[in-house]
Amino acid sequence: MPLCVAAGGAVVALALQTFTLAWTHSIEKIRWEEDWRVDGAQLVLVEARVRGSGAGMEPPAGSILENGVWRYDPHVPPLEVLRLTHSHYAAGYELCHDGRCTPLADAAPLAHDGDVIELRACPTR
Repeated sequence: MPLCVAAGGAVVALALQTFTLAWTHSIEKIRWEEDWRVDGAQLVLVEARVRGSGAGMEPPAGSILENGVWRYDPHVPPLEVLRLTHSHYAAGYELCHDGRCTPLADAAPLAHDGDVIELRACPTR
């Protein structure tokens, strides 16, 4: 099942079963990454990584430090929808797959500042 990105009344289907959601913390300027998998009608968070630590950004218990990156299992139940706020006041989210990252806003061209971008499994027909 592909990934659907919805914002501003438009829905874009992306042929992705797995993807990484990445962003840079607005204050600490540290990159965060989450690996997701589309599983049926749900999104499953597989692993998370943070490339450092800072105020309010301590890696959780059980994290493993590898080459300067903290890796951990976030223990989050599967989600039907992931909602992300699009803001011009912070670096935007990136959608990564096949070794490339592009701004999430590219898949949601109708999103305006303050709009919510929704990620979900596309419905089957």
